[in-house]
Amino acid sequence: MYQRKRRRPVAEINVVPYIDVMLVLLIIFMVTAPIVSQGVKVELPQGNAESLPPDSKPPIVASIDAAGQYFLNIGSSSNSEVMDLEQVSTEVGALIQLEPLRPVVVKADRTIPYESVIQLMISLQGAGVPAVGLMTDSPKEK
Repeated sequence: MYQRKRRRPVAEINVVPYIDVMLVLLIIFMVTAPIVSQGVKVELPQGNAESLPPDSKPPIVASIDAAGQYFLNIGSSSNSEVMDLEQVSTEVGALIQLEPLRPVVVKADRTIPYESVIQLMISLQGAGVPAVGLMTDSPKEK
């Protein structure tokens, strides 16, 4: 009689589809990363300043552009809609109540009047921010 040869089950996983999916995701993230990280275009004043510690939480950045418009960037998310001073202080106050140790930084264009920066800082302190930092660019070497 004819004996049938018994086949063993194959214990291999085809990983080619997974590699294809990962490559597509990598391309998507590479294309979208620069779009997500854009912020408000501000020409910062230069100065020697100590940077935030690397282990600190991402700061809340209140920005004033060259036209005197207010913006708010929370950590890695960027909000490109124009806000008024009251909206900025209200949102930052709510965030500070949730995370009291989160740093708050003012990013203002160098051409903005000093009074606008001070008004923003006073508004933020009135919203419960214990300390407000100022963002600068590193001075260029001569």
